[in-house]
Amino acid sequence: MELNGHGADCEEDALPPPPPTIPPNVIPEIVEKKWDRLPMARRGFGKIGQKIPLLTNHFKVNCTNLDGQFFHYSVALAYEDGTPFDGKGIGRKVINKMQETYREELGGKDFAYDGEKSLFAAGPLPCNKFEFTVVLEDASLSRNNRNASPDGSASPNETDRKRLRRSYRSKAYKVELSYAATIPMQSIASALRGQDSENSQEALRVLDIILRQHAAKMGCLLVRQSFFHDDLENCVDVGGGVRGCRGFHSSFRTNQGGLSLNIDVSTTMIVRRGPVMDFLIENQKVGDPLDIDWVKAKKMLKNLRIQASPSNTEYKISGLSDKPCNEQLFALKKRNGNGECETHEVTVSDYFVNHHNIKLKYSGGFPCINVGKPKKPTYIPIELCSLVSLQRYTKALTNFQRAALVEKSRQKPQERMRVLNDALRTNNYEAEPMFRSCGISINRNFTQVNGRVLPAPRLKVGDGEYFLPRNGRWNFNNKKLSNPMKVERWAVVNFSARCDVWSLVRDLIRCGEMKGIFIEQPFHHIFDESPQLRRAPPVVRVEKMFEEIESKLPGVPNFLLCLLPDRKNSELYGPWKKKNLAEYGIVTQCIAPTRVNDQYLTNVLLKINAKLGGLNSILSIEHSPCIPTVSSVPTLLIGMDVSHGSPGQSSIPSIAAVVSSRHWPSISRYRAAVRTQSPKVEMIDSLFKKVSDTEDEGIMREVLQDFYDTSGSTKPEQIIIFRDGVSESQFNQVLNVELDQIIEACKFLDEKWSPKFVVIIAQKNHHTKFFQAGSPDNVPPGTIIDTNVCHPRNNDFYLCAHAGMIGTTRPTHYHILYDEVGFSSDDLQNLVHSLSYVYQRSTTAISIVAPILYAHLAATQMGQFMKFEDLSEASSSHGGVTSSGAVPVPQLPKLRPNVCDSMFFC
Repeated sequence: MELNGHGADCEEDALPPPPPTIPPNVIPEIVEKKWDRLPMARRGFGKIGQKIPLLTNHFKVNCTNLDGQFFHYSVALAYEDGTPFDGKGIGRKVINKMQETYREELGGKDFAYDGEKSLFAAGPLPCNKFEFTVVLEDASLSRNNRNASPDGSASPNETDRKRLRRSYRSKAYKVELSYAATIPMQSIASALRGQDSENSQEALRVLDIILRQHAAKMGCLLVRQSFFHDDLENCVDVGGGVRGCRGFHSSFRTNQGGLSLNIDVSTTMIVRRGPVMDFLIENQKVGDPLDIDWVKAKKMLKNLRIQASPSNTEYKISGLSDKPCNEQLFALKKRNGNGECETHEVTVSDYFVNHHNIKLKYSGGFPCINVGKPKKPTYIPIELCSLVSLQRYTKALTNFQRAALVEKSRQKPQERMRVLNDALRTNNYEAEPMFRSCGISINRNFTQVNGRVLPAPRLKVGDGEYFLPRNGRWNFNNKKLSNPMKVERWAVVNFSARCDVWSLVRDLIRCGEMKGIFIEQPFHHIFDESPQLRRAPPVVRVEKMFEEIESKLPGVPNFLLCLLPDRKNSELYGPWKKKNLAEYGIVTQCIAPTRVNDQYLTNVLLKINAKLGGLNSILSIEHSPCIPTVSSVPTLLIGMDVSHGSPGQSSIPSIAAVVSSRHWPSISRYRAAVRTQSPKVEMIDSLFKKVSDTEDEGIMREVLQDFYDTSGSTKPEQIIIFRDGVSESQFNQVLNVELDQIIEACKFLDEKWSPKFVVIIAQKNHHTKFFQAGSPDNVPPGTIIDTNVCHPRNNDFYLCAHAGMIGTTRPTHYHILYDEVGFSSDDLQNLVHSLSYVYQRSTTAISIVAPILYAHLAATQMGQFMKFEDLSEASSSHGGVTSSGAVPVPQLPKLRPNVCDSMFFC
């Protein structure tokens, strides 16, 4: 590839002028919203727990040029005719060559380009504004290429080839750089002191852009702050033509120890490179190309990039031809002996034989790849096309693919440390010119941090027995459940699962008796699905099953045990749950029995007991009750989460779930309120929904009423909110938009009522890991860190509540944004830790507080209902509306009252 520069226009030689003075009669526009509440500062550090020295994957950064400045320039890219474009894809090539061609005009400066519209230099460029013309010469940029496939305007004879050679080999671009702002590097030092400002965030953004540019120069695939090399050793095959590609996340973070570089292993999904036909055969799991579903193939291939042989030209796939190669016609223009242009219709196969001497071996009967536009197609036979490397696969993974990815990509702590050490050495950040000009150096040693191991809370089970979990785990061997329920008036439904059903029932009753659950004999008739229905649509299968249940049972059962043939994500699950919970109000437990033993049956019984209103185990301090600050004052615990549709499902509504505690002072019983909202919207918009002067249909009204009804007609004086799924950029919205709705809901019930609020964010999607120096084991359960790598000002901590049995433990990062109650650090950290032990579905401490995990379960389960709704009909019939009033959102069916207040999601 070659580029020729055509000159630079330097409008000024002076340094950038100071910002202009605002005339007194002009009111400046306020761009950034000023929030009423901001994240609180740290009040202190926890002291409880046994101290433990740890290492973390943060690497100390030194910066010796804090007196310097970053100069920000806006980048405008356009084609030669002046048509602008956003820079994605080709932008880096243009800017790289611009730097190479005009290095002298740019003062020999190095700079960092974000790939779109911003460029940053360490110090000023010679001028405030530049205009360059850059010509890329590269066959892959061609729109007309003699080896490309035919399109409607192709003119492939020799005379036209010579005439078009320049146009396919070179393309001119216009680049305009304009001074935009100055960012003092001193603002990094301010961030280190905990003095956050817009400048400090911008300065860190510049450093992250330098990381991205460094990775781009190495030919990496960039996915936000993660970088992936084209190396087969880093790829694992997960089936379906999809690979898990292991790369690295790198980002700069400010913390109590200063500035650090956080490096972690990261994984993205990519499609297998190589012949397109091979990919389709693997993706659709067929043995013969004749069995390929070309409708599915078209959806799968759209927007992927291919390399066409023999020219090795790169294109993006726009679709497939309607007809096979040997039938697909196109108009070929050709000059006759008189120099006049004539048009002939030829097939794609004939064109390649006659004009390129390429006889198709096998793809003549298959559709062609279309790399042109809808009205101007350009066809290439599929056997001449190969998928290029490092192309992301953005569709949802199947259960098999997800399991294969977990199995093949897990890394024990010591292995992960070795891989990260290698990555830091391989990336060679010391060689990056921008880092050198900033005086930035990176220590290659893992940062040492001080942690504490919190003691596990004591648990209470049945018959007044107390015990301490060991290593975050316990079991119910020779123990009874804390509050066992009776299972009466129940039946078994079998959707084609292969097992001895009566043996399963006998073992379930026996195991229940050992745990204190009385299970009476089920209705004698087992409802086996008719073999003729097994290929029917899921909704039809469920309807037919309920017709049989209604015809043979004396009334509506209290409980149904449902045997499914598929272990996970059965198509029957959604319509079955919807029928039971929304139409009949029946508690149901779905299982897919494979290896049935007492441990399996005990786990099933834990779920059944919780759904029927029982408790399996509780905290001893909950029974006393003596939970600091919580037991003495009526306290409501809330878990909030929003579930979004799978990748590619842009029209599927998001599901907002709010799980709330009940029966204060208990912190082990919960109920869920669930609503739909606009797709991909993270903020919950239905916490308060006033429909009249006396009526509120929002989630919080439901939550507050339930607490009042189950807690001795007491209103909560303290409300502790745990919020999942939000990034740091959304903290202010949680504090000011969502919390405002909750306060409005309280005031709407009672104007004089002013409960105190605590708002805590829980994050799992981060890249901080902790290791025990010299030990192959994960950190012990209960490990907490609130120093060193935590925020220099804000109130946050990391907690590994669970025992990491597979791979490397991922801690949960808790941010206390707001605390009107005035918790001590130890009391709040202990409360969070304890809430990892009240999850009724398992006999292990979980990695995040139970209210959040319950909210996730409730949102996911109710989201299954939506998969079987006709969204267009639901939109018009249910009348749901988005917060913007734009597109109607279908509402979820309401659950029957007797299951609405249960832990149906458990």
